Amino acid sequence: MASLDVGERLALINENLAEVLNPEIIESVLAEGRNPKIYWGTATTGRPHAAYFVAALKIAQLLAAGCDVTVLLADIHGFLDNLKAPIELVDYRARYYRFLTTAILQAVGVSTEKLKFVLGSSYQKSSEYVMDVYKLSSVTSEHDAKKAGAEIVKQSGNSPLSGLLYPILQVLDEQYLDVDAQLGGLDQRKLFTAAKEWLPKIGYRQVGLEGTCLVNNSRLMFHKRAHLITAMVPGLHGGKMSSSDPDSKIDLLDPPEVVTKKIKKAVAVPKVVEENGILAFTEFVLLPAAALSGRREIRVERERDGLEPLVYTRIDQMHADYKNDVLTPQLLKPAVTKALIALMAPIQAAFQASSEWQEVTLKAYPPPPKKEKKVKNLGSRYPGEKGVDLPSRPSEPAVGPAEPSQ
Repeated sequence: MASLDVGERLALINENLAEVLNPEIIESVLAEGRNPKIYWGTATTGRPHAAYFVAALKIAQLLAAGCDVTVLLADIHGFLDNLKAPIELVDYRARYYRFLTTAILQAVGVSTEKLKFVLGSSYQKSSEYVMDVYKLSSVTSEHDAKKAGAEIVKQSGNSPLSGLLYPILQVLDEQYLDVDAQLGGLDQRKLFTAAKEWLPKIGYRQVGLEGTCLVNNSRLMFHKRAHLITAMVPGLHGGKMSSSDPDSKIDLLDPPEVVTKKIKKAVAVPKVVEENGILAFTEFVLLPAAALSGRREIRVERERDGLEPLVYTRIDQMHADYKNDVLTPQLLKPAVTKALIALMAPIQAAFQASSEWQEVTLKAYPPPPKKEKKVKNLGSRYPGEKGVDLPSRPSEPAVGPAEPSQ
């Protein structure tokens, strides 16, 4: 965004992040007058829910700060993660994610001129990439692969081998997308640190380090990268918001009455701000979205009590009033409901206006097959015999009046 100076761009890039690894890299790029190249990857698995807004709104802020942003639609990752995305559905799901991400950014009025979508399978099947997967697999232990993907890959007592490949692919993606930084959630922090440790093992060396490394007479290098880490938003009932738990999440295409019902039932302990999903959603989604739209505030109506509305522009104001019971769950929930429905309205309007998006949705997430109604076996007319009719007894002559003797 041309109207922002370096300090303002940096502030917008760092806003609401839980942590930044190697922040000097972003600072250096901005000081050089370049636009930071940042990528965010998402495995195209279940239908994105309201927590998806956290990353999408951060992407919107990065675009507003003049960054070049790449969204990696990680179709192969989704397939590797314990078959969360069946291979026959991954293409449709990647298209669904693209429709949705674009609609979110347009809903908050952010230009997508510097936004690029890349399908993982478009380069992850190249001979060079596959060879690097083999190389990294040969020098990475099972323990380290499990540790790196512990919070993002579904693991069980007898997990498929594909789950161990997932973190290896993500580490390589940084190199192949040639970026200055990667954006991701706090649950990916172990993977971010693994990238710095693993890439040198297969010959990639950080630019600027002393010495050289030759592999097949070629000098391999990788740029030191920053990692922008977003916070994890609690679900409606505490814990992580999950696609597999319908009650913990709000689908971005849920109608207003469903949104209202789910937020009304959400856990929000009075005077407690920790693990409060409603307050967290306000901090990381509603306030940033309002700022991008030109008016950073959330209004809490108190007409029922005959009082003026509470108007908040900062989350610390809300936290203070919530702890002091000025802002109660009964006041907060309707305000959040109203703001979220308004934020989702243009996204749902875009969905209703696009027959292609609707068609892709049905193919990406086909409705479950209807259960066939089982016909109850009533058995035979004779107790003790299941489904087998016993032969009827021989008929006996009818008994009537005796014929008169002659």
